[in-house]
Parts: sequence; C-alpha cells; structure tokens
Amino acid sequence: MVAPGFSLTLPVTNPVLIFALAMVVFLVAPLIVERYRVPGMVGIIIAGAVLGPHGLFVLERGQTIVLLGTVGLIYLMFLAGVEIDLHGFKRYRWRSLGFGSLTFAVPMLLGWGAGRVLGFEPRSALLLGAMLASHTLVAYPLALSMGIVRNGAVTAAVGGTMITDTAALLVLAVVSSATRGALDTAFWIRLSGSLTVFVVLVTVGLPRLTRWYFRREATGTAATFLYVMTALFAGAFLAEVAGVEAIIGAFLVGLALNRLIPRNGLLSNRIHFVGEAFLIPFFLLSIGMLVDVRVFLSGGRAWEVLVALIVAGVLGKWLAAEGTRLLFRLTRAEAGAVFGLSVSRASAALAIALIGHEVGLFDEFVENGVVVLMAVTVFLGPWLVERHGRALARAEEQQPLAGAEAPARILVPMSNPRTAPALLDLALVLRETRSPEPLFALTVVPDEGETAEAYVANAEQMLSKAVAYAAGAGVQIQAITRVDQNFASGIVRGAVETRTATILIGWDGRTSRQRVFGSVLDQLLDQSQQQVIVAKLGHPVSTTSRIVALPATGSDHHTGFAEAVGTLKRLTNGLRASLHVLVIDQDEGGYLRAFEQVKPDAPVRAERVTSWTSALGTLRQMLKPEDLVVVVSARRGTVSWDPYLSRLPARLAKLVPESFLLLYPSERDELPPLHAEIELPAALARHRVVHALPGRSAHGALDALLAREFQDDHGRRRDILRLLLHSDRGAAIELTPGVVIAHARLDSLDEPRLFLGRSPEGVQFAGCSAAARLVFLLLSPMEEPAAHLATLAEVARLVADKPRVAAIVGAPSEEAMVRALVR
Repeated sequence: MVAPGFSLTLPVTNPVLIFALAMVVFLVAPLIVERYRVPGMVGIIIAGAVLGPHGLFVLERGQTIVLLGTVGLIYLMFLAGVEIDLHGFKRYRWRSLGFGSLTFAVPMLLGWGAGRVLGFEPRSALLLGAMLASHTLVAYPLALSMGIVRNGAVTAAVGGTMITDTAALLVLAVVSSATRGALDTAFWIRLSGSLTVFVVLVTVGLPRLTRWYFRREATGTAATFLYVMTALFAGAFLAEVAGVEAIIGAFLVGLALNRLIPRNGLLSNRIHFVGEAFLIPFFLLSIGMLVDVRVFLSGGRAWEVLVALIVAGVLGKWLAAEGTRLLFRLTRAEAGAVFGLSVSRASAALAIALIGHEVGLFDEFVENGVVVLMAVTVFLGPWLVERHGRALARAEEQQPLAGAEAPARILVPMSNPRTAPALLDLALVLRETRSPEPLFALTVVPDEGETAEAYVANAEQMLSKAVAYAAGAGVQIQAITRVDQNFASGIVRGAVETRTATILIGWDGRTSRQRVFGSVLDQLLDQSQQQVIVAKLGHPVSTTSRIVALPATGSDHHTGFAEAVGTLKRLTNGLRASLHVLVIDQDEGGYLRAFEQVKPDAPVRAERVTSWTSALGTLRQMLKPEDLVVVVSARRGTVSWDPYLSRLPARLAKLVPESFLLLYPSERDELPPLHAEIELPAALARHRVVHALPGRSAHGALDALLAREFQDDHGRRRDILRLLLHSDRGAAIELTPGVVIAHARLDSLDEPRLFLGRSPEGVQFAGCSAAARLVFLLLSPMEEPAAHLATLAEVARLVADKPRVAAIVGAPSEEAMVRALVR
C-alpha cells in the first residue's frame, strides 16, 4: 500500500530514494562492468551518465549530489596524501619534480598552441593550457586496491600531481585576477603571504597538534577519526581562504598526517572504508552526471574545440609520461601506469572552465568540450591503470622474498584488558600487509580446580573484545585460551600449536633482581625459540616519528638476524618513520649493508658508538618523546649475549620515550627455501585433481571439482556450492594472481578434503584481480578449525613456489599435474 501523498516522478526528488538509488549503483554497477574486465569505478561513472540529467534523467545533479561529490573529491586527494610513501617520495623526489614539471609544461604548451590555432586571445589560450595541464587522480583508488601505490613511478605520479595542479590553479588565479584588473603588487603580496601562512599551519602546526591529541585520546575510538575529518575539511577550507583550491589543502593535510596514521591500523581502516565505500563513489557518480553526448550535435565549431581538447589533453599527458620514462628509465608498465593516473580530468579542469566562462575568456563550446574530455579521460585513466597496474603487481609478486618478508604468524599473549588495544595496534603494524594469516590472541588461565572456569570466562570476555577491535581494522583474529599451571609454558605451547613465528608480549616495567624482566617473561625467553618482542608501551605507537635501533654486538651472526631486521624495517614502514641504528663498537658500514640485503626497503642511517654506556649517553642526548627505541637483544647463552643486556631494560625505562621494544631474534634453524621439495598435501587425493575445468563461471568450476567426490549426490553438491558462493561461511581467496582457493567448513564431514583444478581459459571469481588458472577447493569438518588452517598453510606454501605453479598450469594431463605437484 502506498502512503498518502506519495508520488514517483522523474527526476527523483525524495532524498531517501535518491540515497537508495545511489547505494544500488555503488553495489551493482561495479559488479556488472567487472564481468567484462572493466574497472568497477568506470561502472559508477557510466551509471551516472545513464541516470543523470543528460541520460534518462532519473537523478538530478542537485545540491546533494554536488555536495557529496565535492566531499568525495576532497577525500580522494586526502587519501592520496595519506597513502603516498614519504620515504619513496624522498627517494624519488627528482622523479616527482621531473614528472610534475613535464606533466604541467607539455600539456600547457599544447593547450596554448591549440587555443591560438582556434583563434583564442593569449590570455584565453594560456588558461586553456592550464586547464589541460591539470589532472585528477581518478584512478588512484584502483592503484590502491592493486597494491602498487608504493611503486616508485606511482609515488612520483602522485607527487607530480600536487605540482601540476598547484601550478595550474595558480595560473587560474593570476589570469582571472588580470581579467578583473586586480593583478597588482597587493595581489602578489596577499597571495604569497596567505599561502605561506597556510602551508606553515598545515605542515608544522597540524602534526604537532595531532601528536598532542593522539597522546591524550585512545587511537581506537571514533573520536580520532572525527579529529582527522575535522583537520581534513578545515584544512581544505583554509586552502580556499589562502587563494588555492580545496583539493590542494586536502592533499597537504594528508601529507601532514601521513606519519601519524599507521598503514594497517584501526584508524587507517576506518579512513579507507569511509572513502572507498561511500564518499569517492559519490564523486564518480557526480562526474558521470556531467557527461552529455548531445554536444556532438552542436555544429562544426563544437567539433573543432572538442577534437583540439582531446588531442592536446591526451597527447600532452602521454608525452609527459614518455618523457619521464626516458628521463628516469622507467619500464613500459610504470610509464603506462603514470599515464593512466595523470590523464584523467575532473573537477580541477571543470573549475578552470567554469571560471574562465564567467570572466569571459571561454565560450560555451569550451565548457561543453571539457565535459566530454572529462568523460573520455575518466574512462581511459582507470583502463590504463588496470592494464599496466597488473604488470606492476605481477612484477612485485615475482620478486624473491627474503625470509623476513614472507608472511608469518604473530601471537599476542594478553593478561590486561587496558593494555590489550595498544599491543594489538603494534601487532597490526608488524603484520605483513599482504599476509593471509590471522593474528592469534592468547590468554593463559591458571589450573585451579573449580575457579578455573571463572578464569576462562573472564579470559574469553577479554579475547572477544580483542577480536572486535582487530575486526575494526579489517584483520581476522583467532582467539585461544589455554589452561596451564605455568603461564610461560602455556604461551610456548600455544605458539607451537599455532606455528607462530613471532610472540609479541607486553611488559609493565617492573624488573627482578635475579633476572631481566620477571619470572614469566624470563621463562618465556628460556623456553621459546621463536622471535619474541617484549613491549613497554606508554603512548600510542602511531605518534612515532623515528625508530632508534640498538643491535647487540655480534647479532648479525645470529641465525634469526635477517628475520629481526625484516621486522624492524616492516615496523619502520608501517609507522612511516625513519630508522637510526646505533652500532656498538663495530663497523656501521657492515651493518648498513646487512640491513640493505633484507626486504622490505626502508630508509636506514647508522652511527657507531664505542660501548653500551656510550650508547645510553647518546640516547639521552638524541631521544625525543616521539622516538621509539628498539633493542635487538639476545637470550642468555647465545653468541651475542652480553651481561649488560640484563640491566638494559630497567635503564631504558628511565629515558625520555615512554615506549620501547626488546626484540629477541629467533633461535630456530633457517626455514627451507621456497623451491624445496613439497609433498602432496595429505588432504589432496589424486582423484580430486581435474585437468580441464570449465572456464569463466566460478559455479561451474567448483561444481566440476565437487563432482569428483559427490558425483551422484546432486543435493549435497548444490548445498556446498551455495555455502561457498552465497554464504559468510564460505570464501574464495586469491593466493596470487591466477591462483584461487575456495574453502569452507562443513558440519557433516569426517576429514579435510582438498581438490585442485586447472582451467585453460581462466575462472572468474568475485573480488579477484585476475582469472584463476588454478583453483583449489578445501572442505574441512566444522569441529576441526586447526586442521583447516594447517591445510590452508600447506597450499599457501606450495603456491609460493612460482616454478612449481607454472609447471602445474602448463601440465598436459592430470598425471603431469600430480608429478609437478610432488617434484
């Protein structure tokens, strides 16, 4: 029954229905176009063109759409500033400067020439060149999802964007002021003065204010997100007050907060979720609504202007990308990604066109031509990034991983609910971004008869809060409770059962006269062989700007040294900090070379000190409240043990920083190389290997695999397929481009069963970057999660061997597939 007074007219004016239609577009449009290998964001732009005022006119580009679209663009530029790799930006600053100069100058000159050919006066031609020189990072979310934003060429493209857009918008300000007759000395003094004040406020004042706020506000609360949003939009508004566009202010705010938002943390997840799921799609929808194909019917002059804009705009950005490739020896894929990121025009170009029309420098043909140019380039940019970004992503995947960079499990023993969030924040930073492994949160409760049940209940309540906290950061966490008379042995047993590589545990700063920390931590170090990190956390790790590392003398000869260095560098990158190493009475150059040999890359400086006493003196002089000290220590009896290490934690507790870490390297033997012999997983019977899966459909491919085990039980196959494809209890994970594993746990199953299929055509799975040539399917009993995880880990290790995977994909028969598996 329809409510009284309700009527449905076009365009839709009901705000609830407008919002509902937008949500449908954001959900459905990407799914449709991704079936044809078109980036999902292009689907939203197409939907905006179809539903907008120049299409079916279902939606009007009214104040709501314009407001949310503007907010989305500002948010997009903010994300670009937050996600830019500042270490890489510093390393590739000449690339950024070179590309920024080329991508401004070349389109500027072509645009000016095109304007003169079209008969524009010099000021109009100059403004036309500035309009074509600007660009918007429309394809940046796509690069972000593909994991290529830390590539040096992509970093240079993002840095160059700030240069070219700032220059283009300054040209706009100067030309428009000249047209109004206000281009005098007072104008230049006012513009330079206001910009200087704004830049100082954002780059100097905002980071200090943010550190002060984060130290007083728990970083896991919604208040920190609201603080960041306040800083973002206040900064964008102040940029307009200073005389430049809001997008420049948003980018600078992102740069200013870059070091204070850890990559894998809870706050970072919230920022990305709001932008990628809500605000940026509104920007894409609003851009699509500007597309009007009817401008082609406007006559010969319209076509002349349109062709000139498209040729000069696209050619100028391509020449700039090619010039950057030749100048800095980029690969073809890198140059293509740079071209894709820089070719799209959006609101910056539109703003220049509208203001140029207002002051009488542009006619309606330029305004319409800019809209079509935007339509062409917002399709072209994401397509180019999709095409060339895959090559970049594959190249990074194929790089050999050092043992320290390979995904590893982290176990976090917990005993205090108040310190648990800080430990989890640190664990999220230490966790490898691409790792499929969950975090493991462990509590050990005393075995005290009837009271043990109450202890277990309290422990499970604390663990449930930890699970919810980590889920907010988009990370799976597995909670474990152990009942044991001895806390240390309970932790060690939990680490062995979960095959943990790193144990991260908190310390309250209290020491024992006989031992280093106290009974539990000292016993843990004695009984364990894994890498152990003891953390004394007194302030949010997100406020860290520099890590000062002190490796124990001779630690570079330790078997776990490479893993420890990888952990240090991962921590440095995760916190976006710098790494300063104090080397105790050894050659600092040797340590620098050792650090450089371990992935990932991070900026490292080294300084030699003569002794531990001298090191403490140096620390007293150099440390600031936002520093984090990390001691690469050693267990008693190892080659790098020094009696001074037993007294060091108590002395570090008296220094300026409120937080420091003691990192004890692993005592385990070296892990086998990735190309070592791998046996056929126990769950993979030979009859479950399928040589030729039907292509394209995930449903058809999985059904063909299940038929090997449930040939005559159609109902069972139908239920499992529904569980795998349409239920939260099933999932498909892309282990590497072209290799997918679908997995689920079932109620009525006696043992894990693993299937493997090869598809010559490739199978499309939702959310995967490439069609799957190899499809694994794992089914496990519901009551055996440990066996399920163990089999998943076996498959992950097998897939890590690239030559083996290539041999399986190229196998001519099922027997050859099995031989390739067990070779």
